[in-house]
Amino acid sequence: MSALRRKFGDDYQVVTTSSSGSGFNQAAPKKKRQRFVDKNGRCNVQHGNLGSENSRYLTDLFTTLVDLKWRWNLFIFILTYTVAWLFMASMWWVIAYIRGDLNKAHDENYTPCVANVYNFPSAFLFFIETEATIGYGFRYITDKCPEGIILFLFQSILGSIVDAFLIGCMFIKMSQPKKRAETLMFSEHAVISMRDGKLTLMFRVGNLRNSHMVSAQIRCKLLKSRQTPEGEFLPLDQLELDVGFSTGADQLFLVSPLTICHVIDTKSPFYELSQRSMQTEQFEIVVILEGIVETTGMTCQARTSYTEDEVLWGHRFFPVISLEEGFFKVDYSQFHATFEVPTAPYSVKEQEDMLLMSSPLIAPAVNNSKEKNNSIDCLDSLDDLSTKMPPKLQKITGREDLPKKLLRMSSTTSEKAYSMGDLPMKLQRISSVPGNSEEKLVIKTTKMMSDPMSQSVADLPPKLQRLSGGRMDGNLPPKLRKMNSDRFT
Repeated sequence: MSALRRKFGDDYQVVTTSSSGSGFNQAAPKKKRQRFVDKNGRCNVQHGNLGSENSRYLTDLFTTLVDLKWRWNLFIFILTYTVAWLFMASMWWVIAYIRGDLNKAHDENYTPCVANVYNFPSAFLFFIETEATIGYGFRYITDKCPEGIILFLFQSILGSIVDAFLIGCMFIKMSQPKKRAETLMFSEHAVISMRDGKLTLMFRVGNLRNSHMVSAQIRCKLLKSRQTPEGEFLPLDQLELDVGFSTGADQLFLVSPLTICHVIDTKSPFYELSQRSMQTEQFEIVVILEGIVETTGMTCQARTSYTEDEVLWGHRFFPVISLEEGFFKVDYSQFHATFEVPTAPYSVKEQEDMLLMSSPLIAPAVNNSKEKNNSIDCLDSLDDLSTKMPPKLQKITGREDLPKKLLRMSSTTSEKAYSMGDLPMKLQRISSVPGNSEEKLVIKTTKMMSDPMSQSVADLPPKLQRLSGGRMDGNLPPKLRKMNSDRFT
């Protein structure tokens, strides 16, 4: 038995192989790695070692109470009212005790500070009747107690402050838009497939309520560790994923489920991501959906995330909208469902490289340059050969540089159309015959240029043909033959 252990970031996978002939392979379940943002939108971040910075929470006490959990909110709510009531009831009891109202409460000729207050429970009941404005009429304050009047004013002010603070806190807590975010859905997986001829990262969002999200906007962040060229390691580097910011596609009309798309191009962080590299990559896509709740007017934010193992390569979402009689029906049972589609396992960068290598526009350009160099070399060699021709042959052709021009025509045609269509038919036949050397080509070219002269001589009268033919006419007198031989030599 041999154990192979692989480590991908925080993920550990143990693969056990057997050396026996059965070849049994058993893989342990992959450990779930730590997420930065949970699927429900909760951020897995804890602040520690604040030291003296904890006092900042007390400066913003209202927000601190709102952020607390419900059980702590209820505990603080009950505790605050209980302490305040007991404190104020104790104050009324102390006034009655100092004045001696507790001992003379049943004396009809004595006027106490608060009528019918005999003990602490009766003082507590008087406070509750005053605070809640119940006023049963049995216990009341008299005009013989100025300290009681002052305490009554203090009680009214303090009670209003406590009510406003605690009741406002509970109202904000109950109307918090976090609960509205629970009715916003995100697909369990993100997919990568082709859409409109481009490799695209897609996920789906939906609204379960009939009330709309006003000014809904979506953003995506890619969390990935990287190292800068200076050697600095960034454990949670945040990169922006364009989901339509330039085109306005990030502004959502979230009435029915929508598929959010991120086109993978040269500007995308996933430009070099392929199906194979996804097995070793480690990243997290954080999706943030913001909008205004139509019923309350408060801003709501819903969050989720997708890790690399939750991104499916070569998949597409099932359609969930169908047309019924007079309305569109959304089937949320298929909201998370996907199906496979043919998708190349290569990254966009690899696809562009393969397309560039297989492009037919590159090979002709290379061959064209080679042919152009060969034609230039051929011209140079033919120029040297043409300069070595006898002067008479050069004069017969009419101009000394005429063969050069004909050869340059043959070289330029290979650059334009890869054919010899611009040359005369005889030159095309000569150039198409394999094995013709450069010297033969020059000789045949000069011979072709001399053929029209022979044809023109044949059309002359017999006497002129004899004069021009010279050596071919053996019937001339010896003097004329000698003159012709001298002229041609």
